[in-house]
Amino acid sequence: MLPLPGMVWKKRVNGEKDHMTARLAFMSEDHHRVRNYVVRELPRLGAPITPARLAEDLVLPTERVAVILEQLERHLTFLFRNPAGDVAWAYPVTADETPHRITINGKEKLYAA
Repeated sequence: MLPLPGMVWKKRVNGEKDHMTARLAFMSEDHHRVRNYVVRELPRLGAPITPARLAEDLVLPTERVAVILEQLERHLTFLFRNPAGDVAWAYPVTADETPHRITINGKEKLYAA
């Protein structure tokens, strides 16, 4: 690795922040609710989450959940659905077995995406 002058590093970090802000601009409050729910619940459930469960638990129309999941996945933003259409992972966690394991609060052990 090569050291960077502070001014170059700060410019790069600020550029990344602007890039991420623009990349996430499509997300509504419901997009964030869906994503946050999946990240919170995947480790607890230890299994993929169905769109029907998301719709019920978040009190959103099933059609809206389907659109949100498609948009989040298409934008390579946070989640991936398995062939059945269930959310199998939402960065940084997954219900799928991976070689990466993490521990939360010293007790929950789960797979990392």
